[in-house]
Amino acid sequence: MLLLVDNFTFFIKIKDEIIMKVLSTVLITGASGGIGRAIAKKFFNENYRLVLQYNKNYQAAEDMLSEFNREDFRCIAIKADLTLKEDVENMYDKIKSIFGGVDVLINNAGISLYSEFLKTDDDDWDKVINTNLKSVYYVTKAFLPYMITNRYGKIINIGSIWGQTGAAMETVYSASKGGIHALTKALAKELALSNINVNCISPGFIETEMNSVFSFEEKKEIINNIPLNRAGTPEDVANLCYFLASEEASYITGQIIAVNGGMFI
Repeated sequence: MLLLVDNFTFFIKIKDEIIMKVLSTVLITGASGGIGRAIAKKFFNENYRLVLQYNKNYQAAEDMLSEFNREDFRCIAIKADLTLKEDVENMYDKIKSIFGGVDVLINNAGISLYSEFLKTDDDDWDKVINTNLKSVYYVTKAFLPYMITNRYGKIINIGSIWGQTGAAMETVYSASKGGIHALTKALAKELALSNINVNCISPGFIETEMNSVFSFEEKKEIINNIPLNRAGTPEDVANLCYFLASEEASYITGQIIAVNGGMFI
C-alpha cells in the first residue's frame, strides 16, 4: 500500500509476522534532534511502530526513515509546528488514519535560550514557552482521549535539570521546563484511575547540539562538577524512556527522574 504523509512516501507492508511483533505505537516529538533520534532508534529496535514529529529538520527525518524502513515499514514522519493547534490536530488526524492512535507519547520537542533575563524580550519568552510547554499541552490533549478510551497509555515528558534548580542565563528555559515538571505531577494524579502513567525525565548535561553554545573550556568545567565525570549521552535518556514505557514501570507515575550523573542530587 502506497502511503503519502507530507512529502514522504512509504510502502507499508501488511504481513502477519510484522503485525505480531509490533508492540504498540509511539509518538516522539522533536524526533530530529539528538535526544529524539536516540529515543527513536531505541524504540524501533524494540519493534514499536514509530511516528516521528519534526518541524524544520527535514533531512534528519528523511535519514531516519531511510534507516528504519530498510527492512520493514513501521515508521512514519510528520511535519508539524507544535505551537500551532491546527498543526497538532492535523498530525493527530494523520496518525489516527494510519495507526489508529498512540499508546506511548514522548513530549521531547524543545528549544533553549541562553540570555540574560533583562535582555529577554516578549518574543523570546513566547517562543520558548510555546515551544517547550504549550506544545506539551496541545499534543497531550490531542492524543489523551484515545488512551483514556483504551484505559492504557504512557506519557513521558522531557524536562531538564534547570527545571529543578534553575540556571542563570537560562531563566525562560528553566521556567518552561519547571512548568513541564509541575504538569507531569498534576496530570499523573488526574489520569491514574485511567491506567495512564505520566512521568518526566530530567536530563542534566547531555552531549547534544543544544549545548554547542558552550566552549570546550566551559564544557570541561561543567564536567568537572559532575560526580560521574562525563557528559550524558542521548542514549542515557533513551534507555530510561524505554523503561518508563514498559510494563516493568507500571507502578511508577508522577515522577521527575534525573539523568544527570550526580550533578544534582
